[in-house]
Amino acid sequence: MSFGILDTAAAAASTAAQSNPWQMVMMLGIWAAIFIAAYFLFIRPQRTKQKQEEELRNSIEIGDDITTIGGIVGRVIAVRDDDETIIIETGSDKTRMRFKKWAISSVDTPGKQPKKDDVKKSDNDDRKKKKTEKSED
Repeated sequence: MSFGILDTAAAAASTAAQSNPWQMVMMLGIWAAIFIAAYFLFIRPQRTKQKQEEELRNSIEIGDDITTIGGIVGRVIAVRDDDETIIIETGSDKTRMRFKKWAISSVDTPGKQPKKDDVKKSDNDDRKKKKTEKSED
């Protein structure tokens, strides 16, 4: 009995498509636009983020400071590529722990990030330059 309703709906759709073929083309075009938009809004940014995270994890070297996804902070003392693990030391008693590379959240290497004092000095220098430029005008 429910097949009769479905057959009636299918027949109505086929007659509508036969009477106006551009209507079917428009419907397919709208669906294609939706899929393309979903790709560029959701799938592509996720893939680029995954590639960046993979590059970050593969670029870890001995001596880098890292933070795990669990919030543990430590310094890398060994990198094992055969089983995709790293060994870190953490705490004042130099406790050693082994983690999988996928558990690394960020690399906090001290030499790669500007110090807070340097940022404050450059901000103050910029302010002084702006004041002197205004006074000269």
